[in-house]
Amino acid sequence: QVQLVESGGGLVQPGGSLRLSCAASGFTLDAYAIGWFRQAPGKEREGVSCITSTGNLYLADAMKGRFTVSRDNAKNTVYLQMAKVKPEDTAVYYCATQRYCAQRAGRILNTPGDYWGKGSLVTVSS
Repeated sequence: QVQLVESGGGLVQPGGSLRLSCAASGFTLDAYAIGWFRQAPGKEREGVSCITSTGNLYLADAMKGRFTVSRDNAKNTVYLQMAKVKPEDTAVYYCATQRYCAQRAGRILNTPGDYWGKGSLVTVSS
């Protein structure tokens, strides 16, 4: 079955850290740009990051200095490492294949490819 599956979400305290995983099955991730997106309750989806197939990383301005992304091609997985989290980081986080990575005015643009995961909920609260 071809799919992307996010995992690693949960409850984290403000200032804490969390790592989300995006694992692919049925296809090989290393040929794709992978984006992370999030959607908070009552808000529009926003781009968090995008990493190209060659490892170039784009981060939304609001995440710089706090989040990073890495790829483990051997595990067919992309990771979103979140640090210094804030309550406003509370959202469902999705990973998705992207046609290419693009950024404008500090925001990550969505250039949708073929696959989206179902999301992983991150709640930042004390």
